[in-house]
Amino acid sequence: MSHSLNEIEAMSKRAARGAGLSWGLAEEAAKGTRWLSAFGFPGTDLLADLLEMNDRIPPIDVSPVSLRAPVWHAPARRMSPLIAGASLSDCAMRLLERGTIAMENICVPLLTVPFMAGAALRLKHPVMAEWDGARVATDGRQLCLQGESATLQAPMTAHICFGTPAEMTGRREQVLRAEVSDQSWRRLSTFAQRTFAPATEESRLRGAGAGLSDND
Repeated sequence: MSHSLNEIEAMSKRAARGAGLSWGLAEEAAKGTRWLSAFGFPGTDLLADLLEMNDRIPPIDVSPVSLRAPVWHAPARRMSPLIAGASLSDCAMRLLERGTIAMENICVPLLTVPFMAGAALRLKHPVMAEWDGARVATDGRQLCLQGESATLQAPMTAHICFGTPAEMTGRREQVLRAEVSDQSWRRLSTFAQRTFAPATEESRLRGAGAGLSDND
């Protein structure tokens, strides 16, 4: 089914929040899902994969142990691309000074790319990422890709390297709406429903007419 980018962003935000992400990180996850969807990627599937993979895991366990380490890694031996990506964006100047930042065991690596876009805009230089033979580059507004679709959309990579400046070759066109499968939408809806407060006896009595009272 075709969905607007606004619909995708709204559903992604509710799902990310339902999965236990902070409001700030849920907003970033939603913007990133929208950004990837605008370039024709199955952003909702990628986000659903991540939320299912890291469900119920404390954020600290999938966060970088140290941002000053030569290679970033997480205690759980798998790192959230949302947390790692946000940290990368915050460390944009460090990336420019070093030239590269490497990370280990990143879940759904493509979800780091929208954060690369933010870093590129701050630096005014394109930023690239390479993993398993795939190469992605962005200047913040445009996206360039090299590699097989299965590699680009991989659920995990053992090693990813970010660098700047980068060469922009192989540009991908943007779309105004995105095709989202019913299954993908249901997967996100499952997480989004967790944001709804469970009904209590008091809320049920207040919510429909006179409840159990008789006013006649």
